[in-house]
Amino acid sequence: MRASPAAPRRIVSLVPSVTEALFALGLGERVVGVTDWCVHPAQAVKDLPKVGGTKDTDVDAVRGLAPDLVLANREENTERTVRKLREAGLAVEVGYPRTVADGVELLAWLHGLGASPEAWEAVVEPARRALEEARARPPETPVRVFCPIWRDPWMAVSGDTYVHDLLVLCGAENPWAAARRRYPIVSPNEIQMIRPELVLLPDEPYAFSERDRRELAAWDIPAARNGAIHLVDGTLVSWYGPRIPRAIETIRSLLSSVERP
Repeated sequence: MRASPAAPRRIVSLVPSVTEALFALGLGERVVGVTDWCVHPAQAVKDLPKVGGTKDTDVDAVRGLAPDLVLANREENTERTVRKLREAGLAVEVGYPRTVADGVELLAWLHGLGASPEAWEAVVEPARRALEEARARPPETPVRVFCPIWRDPWMAVSGDTYVHDLLVLCGAENPWAAARRRYPIVSPNEIQMIRPELVLLPDEPYAFSERDRRELAAWDIPAARNGAIHLVDGTLVSWYGPRIPRAIETIRSLLSSVERP
């Protein structure tokens, strides 16, 4: 992203994690529109005008809100939507965090939209500090982790993703780090062959459930034998922003609980 624009008064956010970050930074009063998927903070966003989904944004609805700034994401929003918004004369900033450091940098950029010094200390600094502390404590032996984002077909994450960077930062080994596709399709046989020691099943974008956990618990993998298959809050795995400190703490805790022979 470029240098922060000078204190925009009317913001439309097309990114759920960015919406949450704006409110955490005390900029919520400037948010005049969000997507259907912007659900946090729940009470603050429930009555805000909705402009459709992240992939099928209603450009006319965004225009009707007369925003000074529209915030988008290269992966979550479509190139077509961004182009049409810009053709309509709207200022659009497009982020693309693929590492935890990128997420902290974006949080700092959002702070530059007009947040207070107190917001920096309360929101940005804890995320920056959590990142630095995790970097300073690399694991002796990484834990082999399978963290799918989808099933039917099963899909893992490559090294070119925020999820991968968060996992590795916390002490994981991602067997699909070198995959050519950002989200490689993997078969149940391939998953069992890499013998994951820990399986994390997030509830978004695919809503993994107890049924999925029980299915994997029956597989012949170390994670199943050690009871290391966990349903997790998907926002901790993939939302960059105020959740970064809790995400690092939670995932590090799950990794450290893995029993090895």
